Amino acid sequence: MRPNPSLRPSHDPGGPGHLGDPAVPQAFASAHHEAQHPHPPLGAPAAQTAAAAQVPQLSQLPQLSQLPQVPQIIAAIPARYGSTRLPGKPLLRIGGLPMIEHVYRRVAGARGLARVVVLTDDERIMQAVAAFGGEVELTPADCASGTDRIAHAARRWPAATAVVNVQGDEPLIDPEAVSAIAEHLAAHPEDPVVTLAVPLIADRSAATLPAPPDRPALGEHREHPEDNDLANPNVVKVVVGLDGRALYFSRAAIPYVRDARQPAAVAGAAPLRHLGIYGYQRAALLALAALPPSPLERSEALEQLRALENGMPIRVLLAAAGLPGVDTREDLERAERLLAQGAGGARAHPASDGERWRATASDDGR
Repeated sequence: MRPNPSLRPSHDPGGPGHLGDPAVPQAFASAHHEAQHPHPPLGAPAAQTAAAAQVPQLSQLPQLSQLPQVPQIIAAIPARYGSTRLPGKPLLRIGGLPMIEHVYRRVAGARGLARVVVLTDDERIMQAVAAFGGEVELTPADCASGTDRIAHAARRWPAATAVVNVQGDEPLIDPEAVSAIAEHLAAHPEDPVVTLAVPLIADRSAATLPAPPDRPALGEHREHPEDNDLANPNVVKVVVGLDGRALYFSRAAIPYVRDARQPAAVAGAAPLRHLGIYGYQRAALLALAALPPSPLERSEALEQLRALENGMPIRVLLAAAGLPGVDTREDLERAERLLAQGAGGARAHPASDGERWRATASDDGR
């Protein structure tokens, strides 16, 4: 089902009058041939005749298939109705709109995308997306994961070079984060998979700094929900190597800090929260989906571990800040409060040469 053009970028590969248009008069071809093969006038000097002979032949000019191709990157939003923790999650309303509409509109504001499409196995979600003018495709109900659902659709997208996977429960996803993933995929085809992470606790590393006196230690009840995220199994953590590639993803508190009393200047790695967004080169996506679920994937219920266990590297880009997805009723209420406050996230940027990561605050306050 095709979307309202106002909600997503569109591209017109050709229009009336292009060379492949059958309406172009045949006389055009003859005139073009004469322009490429001019006849020197009678009595013209030999130099002029030689110059005319050096005019490139039409067959010598680059053909369309030989010109550099612009990567076609599609943003796919898998949305399943039967969530075990929050049934009907994509259709739950936040600020008067279904959650899936918030996700779609934010993703449609990103750069570098040819299409944005919701992939679902449920007619109710399909109807809701169509109602706000979004593009949606129906996929089989037996897809085991969001990656499998996207791979199923990507097999019908032969022109796509890469796919950005945005979870359907990220109503506060920053368009700049999606842009960073899309732009990295286009600029670095050697990276099969790319994702994002943010510091787990903004402005204070729980792994290196003790909690202030007025706030309890990790694991105890807090008034600031983000402080409990390190121990929260619904918040996925990631540890990253010096080359910017993921070493492991876990629901457990990683990295473990043996001595939290170390001063910040000599402390180790700060904890990172993984954001629910991935970018795949299309070939890598199809290869990954063809593999069976791996042992660690089954243990942690984290499909990205299938890639790591099979030797497929995952590039991690760091954003300055991020906002939570929705897994529980409490998350839904928090997202509604943040949305009412105009929250939206921080810009994420791929690292430049010689840097591990780079992140800057959003200029427009989203």
